[in-house]
Amino acid sequence: MVRAYIALGSNVGDRLAFLRRAVARLRKTSDPQVTRLSSVYDTEPIGVTDQSWFLNAVVEIHASLNAPCLLAHTQAIERGLARVTTRHWGPRTIDLDILLFGDLTLNTPFLTIPHPELHRRAFVMMPLLEINPEIMLPDGTAVSACLKALTPRQEVRLFGPPELLE
Repeated sequence: MVRAYIALGSNVGDRLAFLRRAVARLRKTSDPQVTRLSSVYDTEPIGVTDQSWFLNAVVEIHASLNAPCLLAHTQAIERGLARVTTRHWGPRTIDLDILLFGDLTLNTPFLTIPHPELHRRAFVMMPLLEINPEIMLPDGTAVSACLKALTPRQEVRLFGPPELLE
């Protein structure tokens, strides 16, 4: 089994309900197995700033399936929750991104691990560090060091405890 981390985000409709549904769908199967949930955070958008704030969280999973299969699984969840991409970094009902997949480093046209924006996104690093304060990138860089070095840092506010995702 490989320990992996998936970021969840939503800024359309009932944001919390979309996060809950995504977690429920991740839990529907035995592989991957959800092992930990972060708190939920309310975060300002980056990139495209003329949109609603996001709710974000991170889920730790254990998986025996490989990274491309996990990607297919997360994309199926997104489709099932009516995700429609109208523009890059634009509004969405749900977004699931594989952040880390064990110590794997992968760069293909359809999947990059670690997630290429992980070290630039406080809204991902904060919940990731909440779940695993000692987490390192595959190259040995501490995620906590990436968060400390992040400038400017977008606004990230605690929205509620992990139990909100149950």
